[in-house]
Amino acid sequence: MTQAVEYDVVVLGAGPVGENVADRTRAAGLSTAVVESELLGGDCSYWACMPSKALLRPVIARADARRLPGLSGAVRGPLDTKAVLARRDEQASNWNDDGQLAWLDSIGARVYRGKGALHGPRKVVVYGPEGEHHSLTARHAVVVSTGSRAVLPDIPGLAGAGAWTSREATSAREAPGRLAIVGGGVVGVEMATAWQALGSQVTMLVRGGGLLPRMEPFVGEHVAESLKEAGVTIRTDTDVTAVERPGGSGPVTLVLAGGERVEADEVLFATGRAPRTDTIGLETVGLEPGSWLKVDDSCRVEGTQWLYAVGDVNRRALLTHQGKYQARIAGDVIAARAQHVPLLESDRWGAHCATADHAAVPQVVFTDPEAAAVGLSLAEAEQAGHRVRAVDHDLASVAGAGLYAENYRGHARMVVDLDREILLGVTFVGAGVGELLHSATIAVAGEVSVDRLWHAVPSFPTISEVWLRLLETYRAG
Repeated sequence: MTQAVEYDVVVLGAGPVGENVADRTRAAGLSTAVVESELLGGDCSYWACMPSKALLRPVIARADARRLPGLSGAVRGPLDTKAVLARRDEQASNWNDDGQLAWLDSIGARVYRGKGALHGPRKVVVYGPEGEHHSLTARHAVVVSTGSRAVLPDIPGLAGAGAWTSREATSAREAPGRLAIVGGGVVGVEMATAWQALGSQVTMLVRGGGLLPRMEPFVGEHVAESLKEAGVTIRTDTDVTAVERPGGSGPVTLVLAGGERVEADEVLFATGRAPRTDTIGLETVGLEPGSWLKVDDSCRVEGTQWLYAVGDVNRRALLTHQGKYQARIAGDVIAARAQHVPLLESDRWGAHCATADHAAVPQVVFTDPEAAAVGLSLAEAEQAGHRVRAVDHDLASVAGAGLYAENYRGHARMVVDLDREILLGVTFVGAGVGELLHSATIAVAGEVSVDRLWHAVPSFPTISEVWLRLLETYRAG
């Protein structure tokens, strides 16, 4: 049976990004349908942000406690892995999306379960789980928010080896005895932190020369030092050339360039992402299936008047919070255009403009120590042609850091545009620095001048006093 229905807006994908689009368009009075083939709430709720941070939080809390005299002796011994995994399950709603469905119902969005695909301009067909078809027409906009998936490299033997991706790593039912992690990015370091603390013997195999290569070099150095102290083996400049695991179960062997072999009980490949756009009918509207979708600052797909892409699929920033920011932009723009409200196209900081995607993307890596950054690194700023100066400070010398933990280790850097005397980027690494990041994001996004930042007085004794130390160092020249 085929049902034909018309809505103002049709959203493909009901992760947090798609849900936010629906929230904004419904708040503006537009009828909105949401299509989802898996769990409402998407990867972030069930296989990424929420379960991964639930695994990591006990690890970080124990590490902090062990660095405090008077408390360290009370937290000896291993973590209760069973209890940690049980709390992880709760934070992932036990992989049940009833709560998400209730929320979407509460805002008046119509939910269609099944695989949705474009069938020409403004047309979406949903192939339901019981064989039913729904033909949806969007009066104003179709929004693609189908996210991204892990990419496995083309290595002999890998396809049938039952390797973990980020999904399996965050939802595993027990800690493997030996875990090999291929990749040194965010997923790799966070999962190494979590599973080592939960009882696995972890070996990281990293193709490049260090960890977290997209951040300032000192970040990866601090994280690597801490992981090694915790017992993780890190091998850099290492290529995996083959994987052996007959039958897809049992121990797995990784063959390295040069012939060396590394054995493990499970292997996680954290080696990149691809857009989930290969089966959504892009070819019916003249776009390449499986491609990243290029958008303007209103998140409208270039060359179209009705198609929008938000979140991972547009490749601007593969971060949930940034996708939700884009969703708010797109939702407001769709509503304004539907209601013929003129947009101030010249206002780069207007509600219709995803400017922060260019200037102020924040990210926290929840390792021990934490890493937090917003805007450009020194290398990125120089490559972009800015005349800049990096201002560095040892976080351990800040009074608040010494109170936070004994033998505190950390580092802070701000990248100053010397022509405009504003911050282009800020990076912190150290325990608890994730909570410093929003102040840095405001400084970068708001283009607050260095002279004005001088009058933003940090409380004493907190780690945020590093702001004063950075500004003093800059003024000292």
